[in-house]
Amino acid sequence: MTTHRLLIVEDDPALLRGVADNFAARGYHVETASDGERGLEKARRLKLDLAILDVMLPRINGYEICRNLRHEGSSLPVVFMTAKGEESDVLLGLGLGADDYVRKPFGIRELLARVEAVLRRAEARDPKSGDTGEVEFRFGDFVLDRSSRSLRRIGGDEIELSPKEYGLLDFFCQRAGRALSRDEIMDEVWGYDSRVTSRSIDRFVTNLRKKIETDPGHPRIETIREFGYRFRV
Repeated sequence: MTTHRLLIVEDDPALLRGVADNFAARGYHVETASDGERGLEKARRLKLDLAILDVMLPRINGYEICRNLRHEGSSLPVVFMTAKGEESDVLLGLGLGADDYVRKPFGIRELLARVEAVLRRAEARDPKSGDTGEVEFRFGDFVLDRSSRSLRRIGGDEIELSPKEYGLLDFFCQRAGRALSRDEIMDEVWGYDSRVTSRSIDRFVTNLRKKIETDPGHPRIETIREFGYRFRV
């Protein structure tokens, strides 16, 4: 049995009740909300381990809840559940800082498995979990500070990264010089059961390059054709 505390935000009463009851039956402490405004208020106020958000909500949609939380510095794990299935919708949610994405209709076992996987990854990232790796990574004119999960120019300003961009750069820094396959990147940054595709990873790499590349002739993130990437420090 678990003692994790979840927030479920869904405007369909039957679905909300069904999902909440299934998690409660497995020992989760469950908080609920039926609109985005109330959901955001609870996410800010309560001590939670994870939020499950519908995308299409009254008052404030799920994307905006996630956007607000990340803007305020919250690292609360988020799983979206939605009928939207286009890759652009998946990328939008993940780009805002969501940890996973479940398409409706879904089986409750699938949702349970995804939530458990996200919670395991969140606990593994927790400084209290015993991570003894480097606190800072320096490359070129940049410093990646793992304690504050931030990137800044040496002697300059902080560079804004989405949570997934930070996770991707942190993964690259820890494995600098190694050839990394797209599958390996997907497994470690997004989780093996994520709906992210290889093309999605390429788009995240492109966005990250725009923020950290300073010399076009000497790319920091090298593309390895038909395989993946290598990060040069």
